[in-house]
Amino acid sequence: MPPTSPSSRTASTAVSSPPDLPPPGGRCAIHQPNFFPRLTTLAKLFAADYWIVLDDVQFARRDYQHRARLAALNDPARRQWLILPTHLPNGRSTLIRDAEIVDPARARRRIRHTLQHRYVASPYWPALEPALAPTVDLITTSGSTAAVAEASTRALLAVLGWPGRILRSSALPSRPGRTQRLVDLAVATGATTYLCGTGGMQYLRTGLFDAWGITVTPFRPPQTGVWAAGREVSALTLLARLGPLSLSAEFRALAVALPDPVEGATVVP
Repeated sequence: MPPTSPSSRTASTAVSSPPDLPPPGGRCAIHQPNFFPRLTTLAKLFAADYWIVLDDVQFARRDYQHRARLAALNDPARRQWLILPTHLPNGRSTLIRDAEIVDPARARRRIRHTLQHRYVASPYWPALEPALAPTVDLITTSGSTAAVAEASTRALLAVLGWPGRILRSSALPSRPGRTQRLVDLAVATGATTYLCGTGGMQYLRTGLFDAWGITVTPFRPPQTGVWAAGREVSALTLLARLGPLSLSAEFRALAVALPDPVEGATVVP
Protein backbone atom coordinates (compact mmCIF):
# COMPACT_ATOMS: atom_id res chain seq x y z
CA MET A 1 0.00 0.00 0.00
CA PRO A 2 1.48 3.40 -0.97
CA PRO A 3 2.34 5.91 1.73
CA THR A 4 0.10 8.89 2.39
CA SER A 5 2.70 11.61 2.77
CA PRO A 6 5.61 12.94 0.71
CA SER A 7 7.99 12.05 3.55
CA SER A 8 7.50 8.39 2.65
CA ARG A 9 8.65 8.80 -0.95
CA THR A 10 11.66 6.59 -0.37
CA ALA A 11 9.27 3.65 -0.28
CA SER A 12 8.42 4.25 -3.95
CA THR A 13 8.43 1.41 -6.44
CA ALA A 14 11.51 3.03 -7.98
CA VAL A 15 14.20 0.40 -7.51
CA SER A 16 16.93 2.80 -8.52
CA SER A 17 16.95 6.47 -9.47
CA PRO A 18 18.80 8.02 -12.39
CA PRO A 19 21.60 10.31 -11.20
CA ASP A 20 20.29 13.37 -13.01
CA LEU A 21 16.89 13.70 -11.35
CA PRO A 22 15.77 17.23 -10.42
CA PRO A 23 15.51 18.27 -6.76
CA PRO A 24 12.29 17.05 -5.07
CA GLY A 25 9.26 19.28 -5.47
CA GLY A 26 7.78 21.24 -8.32
CA ARG A 27 5.42 20.68 -11.18
CA CYS A 28 5.80 17.91 -13.71
CA ALA A 29 4.08 17.35 -17.03
CA ILE A 30 4.06 13.96 -18.75
CA HIS A 31 3.44 13.96 -22.49
CA GLN A 32 4.39 12.15 -25.67
CA PRO A 33 6.91 13.89 -27.94
CA ASN A 34 4.85 15.98 -30.37
CA PHE A 35 6.09 17.43 -33.65
CA PHE A 36 5.94 21.23 -33.27
CA PRO A 37 3.22 20.79 -30.62
CA ARG A 38 -0.06 22.61 -30.36
CA LEU A 39 -0.22 25.84 -28.37
CA THR A 40 -2.02 24.28 -25.41
CA THR A 41 0.42 21.36 -25.22
CA LEU A 42 3.45 23.64 -25.29
CA ALA A 43 1.89 25.94 -22.68
CA LYS A 44 1.39 22.98 -20.33
CA LEU A 45 5.03 21.95 -20.68
CA PHE A 46 6.14 25.55 -20.16
CA ALA A 47 4.15 25.75 -16.93
CA ALA A 48 5.98 22.68 -15.57
CA ASP A 49 9.37 22.60 -13.87
CA TYR A 50 10.16 19.48 -15.84
CA TRP A 51 8.71 17.52 -18.71
CA ILE A 52 8.77 13.73 -18.65
CA VAL A 53 8.82 12.66 -22.30
CA LEU A 54 6.54 9.66 -22.65
CA ASP A 55 8.67 7.87 -25.23
CA ASP A 56 7.91 4.20 -24.52
CA VAL A 57 4.19 4.01 -25.25
CA GLN A 58 2.54 2.89 -28.48
CA PHE A 59 2.77 5.21 -31.47
CA ALA A 60 -0.60 6.65 -32.52
CA ARG A 61 -1.02 7.74 -36.13
CA ARG A 62 -4.03 9.90 -35.32
CA ASP A 63 -2.11 11.84 -32.70
CA TYR A 64 0.46 14.63 -33.08
CA GLN A 65 3.65 12.60 -32.66
CA HIS A 66 4.53 12.92 -36.35
CA ARG A 67 2.46 15.83 -37.57
CA ALA A 68 1.59 19.45 -36.85
CA ARG A 69 -1.15 21.68 -38.18
CA LEU A 70 0.19 25.02 -39.40
CA ALA A 71 -1.88 28.13 -40.06
CA ALA A 72 -1.01 30.96 -42.42
CA LEU A 73 0.27 34.19 -40.86
CA ASN A 74 -2.32 36.43 -42.49
CA ASP A 75 -5.21 33.95 -42.57
CA PRO A 76 -5.61 31.65 -39.52
CA ALA A 77 -8.34 29.71 -41.33
CA ARG A 78 -5.85 28.59 -44.01
CA ARG A 79 -4.20 25.51 -42.57
CA GLN A 80 -2.08 22.59 -43.68
CA TRP A 81 -0.51 19.51 -42.14
CA LEU A 82 3.25 19.33 -41.70
CA ILE A 83 3.96 15.60 -41.59
CA LEU A 84 6.98 13.47 -40.80
CA PRO A 85 6.36 10.37 -42.96
CA THR A 86 6.73 7.53 -40.50
CA HIS A 87 7.29 3.78 -40.76
CA LEU A 88 6.32 1.51 -37.87
CA PRO A 89 8.71 -1.48 -37.93
CA ASN A 90 6.56 -3.47 -35.51
CA GLY A 91 3.22 -2.46 -36.93
CA ARG A 92 0.61 -0.94 -34.65
CA SER A 93 2.47 -2.16 -31.57
CA THR A 94 5.52 -0.03 -32.40
CA LEU A 95 6.63 2.21 -29.54
CA ILE A 96 7.09 5.92 -30.19
CA ARG A 97 10.85 5.69 -29.71
CA ASP A 98 11.10 2.97 -32.41
CA ALA A 99 9.18 4.81 -35.16
CA GLU A 100 11.33 5.60 -38.21
CA ILE A 101 11.20 8.49 -40.68
CA VAL A 102 10.58 7.41 -44.28
CA ASP A 103 13.07 8.83 -46.80
CA PRO A 104 14.66 11.32 -44.34
CA ALA A 105 16.45 13.38 -47.02
CA ARG A 106 13.23 14.06 -48.90
CA ALA A 107 11.32 14.72 -45.66
CA ARG A 108 13.96 17.23 -44.57
CA ARG A 109 13.77 19.15 -47.85
CA ARG A 110 9.98 19.28 -47.82
CA ILE A 111 9.68 20.35 -44.19
CA ARG A 112 12.34 23.04 -44.53
CA HIS A 113 10.60 24.39 -47.65
CA THR A 114 7.16 24.38 -45.99
CA LEU A 115 8.36 26.23 -42.88
CA GLN A 116 10.19 28.78 -45.01
CA HIS A 117 7.18 29.30 -47.27
CA ARG A 118 4.74 29.67 -44.39
CA TYR A 119 6.69 31.99 -42.11
CA VAL A 120 9.37 33.85 -44.08
CA ALA A 121 7.13 36.94 -44.01
CA SER A 122 7.19 37.00 -40.20
CA PRO A 123 9.41 39.74 -38.72
CA TYR A 124 10.56 37.09 -36.24
CA TRP A 125 11.62 34.55 -38.86
CA PRO A 126 15.29 35.66 -38.93
CA ALA A 127 15.52 34.63 -35.26
CA LEU A 128 13.28 31.58 -35.52
CA GLU A 129 14.89 29.96 -38.56
CA PRO A 130 18.31 29.29 -36.95
CA ALA A 131 16.57 28.10 -33.77
CA LEU A 132 14.60 25.52 -35.76
CA ALA A 133 17.45 24.48 -38.07
CA PRO A 134 18.90 21.80 -35.74
CA THR A 135 15.50 20.10 -35.58
CA VAL A 136 15.19 20.05 -39.36
CA ASP A 137 18.75 18.73 -39.72
CA LEU A 138 18.01 15.98 -37.19
CA ILE A 139 15.56 14.47 -39.66
CA THR A 140 18.45 13.08 -41.68
CA THR A 141 21.03 12.61 -38.92
CA SER A 142 18.74 10.59 -36.62
CA GLY A 143 15.98 9.16 -38.81
CA SER A 144 13.90 8.90 -35.64
CA THR A 145 10.40 10.36 -35.50
CA ALA A 146 10.52 10.62 -31.69
CA ALA A 147 13.92 12.32 -31.66
CA VAL A 148 12.80 14.94 -34.18
CA ALA A 149 9.47 15.50 -32.42
CA GLU A 150 11.18 15.97 -29.06
CA ALA A 151 13.78 18.27 -30.62
CA SER A 152 11.05 20.42 -32.17
CA THR A 153 9.44 20.88 -28.76
CA ARG A 154 12.80 21.60 -27.13
CA ALA A 155 13.48 24.27 -29.74
CA LEU A 156 10.19 26.07 -29.11
CA LEU A 157 10.65 25.90 -25.32
CA ALA A 158 14.19 27.26 -25.66
CA VAL A 159 13.07 30.18 -27.82
CA LEU A 160 10.47 31.03 -25.16
CA GLY A 161 13.05 30.91 -22.38
CA TRP A 162 11.72 27.90 -20.49
CA PRO A 163 14.05 27.16 -17.53
CA GLY A 164 12.85 23.59 -16.91
CA ARG A 165 14.39 20.17 -17.37
CA ILE A 166 13.53 17.17 -19.54
CA LEU A 167 13.48 13.50 -18.55
CA ARG A 168 12.29 10.39 -20.40
CA SER A 169 9.86 7.77 -19.18
CA SER A 170 11.99 4.98 -20.64
CA ALA A 171 14.72 5.86 -18.11
CA LEU A 172 12.37 5.81 -15.10
CA PRO A 173 10.76 2.84 -13.31
CA SER A 174 6.98 2.51 -13.56
CA ARG A 175 4.24 -0.10 -13.40
CA PRO A 176 1.51 -0.85 -15.97
CA GLY A 177 -1.84 0.85 -15.71
CA ARG A 178 -2.99 4.08 -17.29
CA THR A 179 -2.95 6.12 -14.09
CA GLN A 180 -0.50 4.01 -12.08
CA ARG A 181 2.22 4.58 -14.65
CA LEU A 182 1.85 8.35 -14.45
CA VAL A 183 1.88 8.20 -10.65
CA ASP A 184 5.10 6.16 -10.63
CA LEU A 185 6.80 8.55 -13.04
CA ALA A 186 5.80 11.56 -10.97
CA VAL A 187 6.93 9.86 -7.76
CA ALA A 188 10.28 8.86 -9.28
CA THR A 189 11.00 12.51 -10.05
CA GLY A 190 9.87 13.81 -6.65
CA ALA A 191 7.06 15.89 -8.10
CA THR A 192 4.56 17.52 -5.78
CA THR A 193 2.23 18.67 -8.57
CA TYR A 194 1.16 16.87 -11.73
CA LEU A 195 -0.18 19.09 -14.53
CA CYS A 196 -2.95 17.25 -16.35
CA GLY A 197 -4.58 18.19 -19.63
CA THR A 198 -8.33 18.10 -20.17
CA GLY A 199 -8.16 14.70 -21.88
CA GLY A 200 -6.32 13.09 -18.98
CA MET A 201 -8.75 14.46 -16.42
CA GLN A 202 -11.48 12.32 -18.00
CA TYR A 203 -9.85 9.04 -16.96
CA LEU A 204 -7.30 9.88 -14.27
CA ARG A 205 -7.76 8.22 -10.87
CA THR A 206 -6.62 11.14 -8.77
CA GLY A 207 -6.76 9.14 -5.54
CA LEU A 208 -3.59 7.29 -6.59
CA PHE A 209 -1.77 10.63 -6.75
CA ASP A 210 -3.28 11.74 -3.42
CA ALA A 211 -1.79 8.68 -1.73
CA TRP A 212 1.68 9.98 -2.59
CA GLY A 213 1.00 13.56 -1.64
CA ILE A 214 0.95 14.70 -5.27
CA THR A 215 -1.60 17.34 -6.26
CA VAL A 216 -3.26 16.88 -9.64
CA THR A 217 -3.76 20.32 -11.20
CA PRO A 218 -5.99 20.49 -14.29
CA PHE A 219 -4.40 22.56 -17.05
CA ARG A 220 -7.19 24.46 -18.79
CA PRO A 221 -6.01 27.38 -20.95
CA PRO A 222 -8.50 30.05 -22.02
CA GLN A 223 -10.39 29.57 -25.26
CA THR A 224 -10.34 33.17 -26.41
CA GLY A 225 -7.72 35.57 -27.76
CA VAL A 226 -4.45 33.90 -28.75
CA TRP A 227 -5.80 30.65 -27.31
CA ALA A 228 -8.82 30.43 -29.61
CA ALA A 229 -7.28 27.77 -31.86
CA GLY A 230 -4.81 26.53 -29.27
CA ARG A 231 -5.99 22.92 -29.38
CA GLU A 232 -5.80 22.75 -33.16
CA VAL A 233 -2.81 24.73 -34.42
CA SER A 234 0.91 24.37 -33.74
CA ALA A 235 2.44 26.87 -31.33
CA LEU A 236 4.89 27.68 -34.12
CA THR A 237 2.18 29.67 -35.89
CA LEU A 238 1.56 31.88 -32.87
CA LEU A 239 5.28 32.21 -32.25
CA ALA A 240 5.80 33.49 -35.79
CA ARG A 241 2.83 35.83 -35.48
CA LEU A 242 3.43 37.28 -31.99
CA GLY A 243 7.14 36.74 -31.45
CA PRO A 244 8.94 35.01 -28.56
CA LEU A 245 8.57 37.83 -26.01
CA SER A 246 4.81 38.24 -26.42
CA LEU A 247 4.05 34.52 -26.50
CA SER A 248 6.33 33.88 -23.53
CA ALA A 249 4.44 36.56 -21.59
CA GLU A 250 1.15 34.77 -22.35
CA PHE A 251 2.62 31.46 -21.17
CA ARG A 252 4.08 32.95 -17.99
CA ALA A 253 0.81 34.62 -17.07
CA LEU A 254 -0.97 31.30 -17.45
CA ALA A 255 1.67 29.47 -15.39
CA VAL A 256 1.55 32.02 -12.57
CA ALA A 257 -2.25 31.74 -12.43
CA LEU A 258 -2.03 28.02 -11.60
CA PRO A 259 -2.21 26.94 -7.94
CA ASP A 260 1.23 27.02 -6.32
CA PRO A 261 2.99 23.70 -5.77
CA VAL A 262 3.29 22.61 -2.18
CA GLU A 263 6.17 23.78 0.00
CA GLY A 264 9.56 22.88 -1.37
CA ALA A 265 8.59 23.22 -5.02
CA THR A 266 9.88 25.67 -7.55
CA VAL A 267 7.60 27.97 -9.48
CA VAL A 268 8.14 29.17 -13.03
CA PRO A 269 9.09 32.84 -12.63
